[in-house]
Amino acid sequence: HKSRSVSNMKLSIFSVLAVVAPKACEAFTPTRTSAHDTNLLSSQLTTTASLPSSSALNLEADRRQILQMPALAILSSLAAPIAPLPAFAAEGTKMTGAADGNLPDLPTEASRSYLQYRIALQIAADYYIFDLQPKLTTVDDWGDINQLFQTNNNRGQGQPNKIERDYVNPMRILGLSMPPDEAEDMRTAQFKFEKAMSKISKAVSGVRRDLPVEIDANAVTNAQQGWEDGRVALNDFFAILNSITGLNEMVAVPKAGPEQNKEYGRSARRYNELMKKTKLCQNRGGPALSQAWGQLMISGYMQDSCGIPDLDTYFYQ
Repeated sequence: HKSRSVSNMKLSIFSVLAVVAPKACEAFTPTRTSAHDTNLLSSQLTTTASLPSSSALNLEADRRQILQMPALAILSSLAAPIAPLPAFAAEGTKMTGAADGNLPDLPTEASRSYLQYRIALQIAADYYIFDLQPKLTTVDDWGDINQLFQTNNNRGQGQPNKIERDYVNPMRILGLSMPPDEAEDMRTAQFKFEKAMSKISKAVSGVRRDLPVEIDANAVTNAQQGWEDGRVALNDFFAILNSITGLNEMVAVPKAGPEQNKEYGRSARRYNELMKKTKLCQNRGGPALSQAWGQLMISGYMQDSCGIPDLDTYFYQ
């Protein structure tokens, strides 16, 4: 019974993949199907539809085995994990590419890196103003901020924390790809940003979620100053990018104040919607399946079914 459940589950997954990624399924689908195979397939589909509810326990127990299917491996190779989603901008918005602005005059790697990381860096800037700034003003949220600087050293394989992953690493890669003079200025901005984040990290150090602790008044001031220093450094980096590329696409973060959001010109509502739907999609199927779903999103297959907003349209808001 267990063997039959696994077989039926594999067939069900194959059927779903045939809809969302038909080309991937072609890699392990026979070019010809005999009458016997057709009858067998029809029989198995009928059996799957009539499975009793008790089989769900067996299917759940065998999920790890099913994850070894070649289909997921093929889907994982459809696109690089850091490549931006293929998308279409809002009507009337001209998408910029490698032939626009000063990009044709830059080294190939510089042009490629800019087009690859511009959306991710702008979303990081949105997080900086819409998420991080409000949390710094609320001491009860400092436990969440402290988590941003925690490195996941699972099984001895150190993973970068959120600040490194979303800000420092893209800045470093872009700086290394640019011409020497501009690269030096970009590294200076990067180091200034890292120093500012270190100031925030020290201020919130020791604060844990749901664990009340006494916080020095100077820590609040230092944390907010760290945010301001980081804002200036991030804006310096964006200004250099805009100057190098000649596209002026990266939007700087305005100084804190009552007109800040208006001056920024980007939507907090759209940002919150993007974060919510991205998280829901990543959680689909649990942690074991998050990477596979992520690859489907990157390749463009899952964007519509997850409800994730078009990222190019989001970038050009």
